[in-house]
Amino acid sequence: MLRLDLIQSQDRETADLADVTADTLNLAQIAGKENILVIFDIDNTILAMEQDLGSDQWYEWQKHLSATDKCNPENVGDRFAVQGAVYFASAMRLTQDDGAAQIRAIQDLGVAVIALTSRGLDFQLQTFRELRRHDISFAYSAIGPAGGFDEPFIPVGNGRPSLYEDGVFLTAGQHKGQMLYALLKKTDTRMPAAIVMADDKQKNLDAVKETFSALQVPVHAWRYTGEDENVRQFNPDQADAQWKAVKDALRQIQQVLGPDNYDLDSAVLPAECAQPLLPSPVPGD
Repeated sequence: MLRLDLIQSQDRETADLADVTADTLNLAQIAGKENILVIFDIDNTILAMEQDLGSDQWYEWQKHLSATDKCNPENVGDRFAVQGAVYFASAMRLTQDDGAAQIRAIQDLGVAVIALTSRGLDFQLQTFRELRRHDISFAYSAIGPAGGFDEPFIPVGNGRPSLYEDGVFLTAGQHKGQMLYALLKKTDTRMPAAIVMADDKQKNLDAVKETFSALQVPVHAWRYTGEDENVRQFNPDQADAQWKAVKDALRQIQQVLGPDNYDLDSAVLPAECAQPLLPSPVPGD
C-alpha cells in the first residue's frame, strides 16, 4: 500500500550524490517509482569546469563586475560570449568519480530523471558534448516525447526562449520552479507525488519548492556541496590571466574559421569605458 502521506518536503545538504540515489530509492518504495521525478542541475552539481575560467563561479564574478565596476579591465564585456567560447575550447570533469554511475542507478530504478540547467540555447552543443563524454544521458529517463522538442519555446509569458532536448531543459537562467511546472504542462506529464532535486545553488532549490508547495507536491531539496571548496578558492586574478592567455587564439580561430561555434565580437568593455583622447598640445605652451 502506497503511503503518500508519509512524504514531506525536506532540505538537505550532501557532498555525495549517493545520498540522492538512496533517497530516491526510499521514496520509490513509499510512493511507487512511477510517481517520483528526479532533477539534476549540471554546473557544479554533476559537472564542473577544469579551470577557473568559464566556471560557474567565474560567471558570478563577471556578473558582479558588470553590475558594479563595468570599466574594470578584468571585465570581459559579454560574459555569455566568453563562456560559450571557453565551453567550446575547454572540457568539464565529473564533480565526483561515480557521479554518472549514481545517475544511472536512479534511472535503472525506472524513475523519471531529467536535467534542469540555467544554461541557455547558445550552449546546447557544448553541453551535450560534455554529458556524452562522461557517459551521461537523460534521454531514456526523460519525461515527454522521445527526444524532447525540435524547436525552442518560451515557457512563460514574457520569458526567454528555452529548449528541452533528450531530457535536458536549457532554461536560460529563468526561475527553475516556473520552468519545471511549464515543462510538466507542455509535456502533458501528470504531477509527481514527490520531486527529488540536486542543485548546488539554494536559490534554485527554493524556486522549485516555492512553485510546487503551492501545488502540494513535496520536494526533497538536496544542495550539492561537493564543489563548495573550489568555489571558495576561486581566484579572479588567475581566471583573468587564463583569459588573457587564450583570448587572442580564440579570436584568431573565429577570424579564420568563422563564428559558427562562438562569437567574441561583443566580448569587449562598453564603449563608455574608452579612455578619452587628451587634447593635442598647443605650440608654444
